[in-house]
Amino acid sequence: MIPAATAAAIEQGTVTAAYRRWETPRVKVGGTQMTAAGVVRFDAVEEVADLATLTDDDARAAGVRDAAELRRRLAPRTASPDGDSPSRRGPRASRGGDHVYHVTLSWVGVDPRLELREKIARGAALTRLKVDVARLDDGRHTGPWTRQILAWIRDNPGVISTELADLLGRELLGMKADIRRLKALGLTISLRVGYELSPRGRAYLRAVEKEGRGTAT
Repeated sequence: MIPAATAAAIEQGTVTAAYRRWETPRVKVGGTQMTAAGVVRFDAVEEVADLATLTDDDARAAGVRDAAELRRRLAPRTASPDGDSPSRRGPRASRGGDHVYHVTLSWVGVDPRLELREKIARGAALTRLKVDVARLDDGRHTGPWTRQILAWIRDNPGVISTELADLLGRELLGMKADIRRLKALGLTISLRVGYELSPRGRAYLRAVEKEGRGTAT
């Protein structure tokens, strides 16, 4: 929902709103989203009954030049040339529903994962981390997957995600979702291209590999 440039503007306070065309609100008041600039909170969600009521100030609060441009972006989908289905060529905000919503945004703080990924888990903290990772493994009916992908990232840092998915024999979107789950535990870092293990991730992987060698003997 929030591109990196918009997230940075929210952090700076120059963007305080977003407009989206949805069937029903897809965010909850008080909810948060992790963005490239940190944590953003959804402070209010209100339906816009008439696009004609939008002003230039409304547009600028959303990082848009003026009301006319905002209305253009929020215009309903038009019929395709054959008349059979709505066109998918409209602006991103115009896709997805018949209602327009105004979402009030505020910046909460830095991404807590930035600090977490520097923290090496030891003792009780390592035990808790292993439990958290085990839950990810247990949630996959095809069996454990976390150790394999962590090892691949360690051995292939900065590899473009499409190539990494091929190396792992994984569907791209599913693999990226899994890496986000590991990132939430502070184990991986997203690079401009590809990924790498965080200090926390490298230490965790060393610990479980050492534990595995001990079990094997």
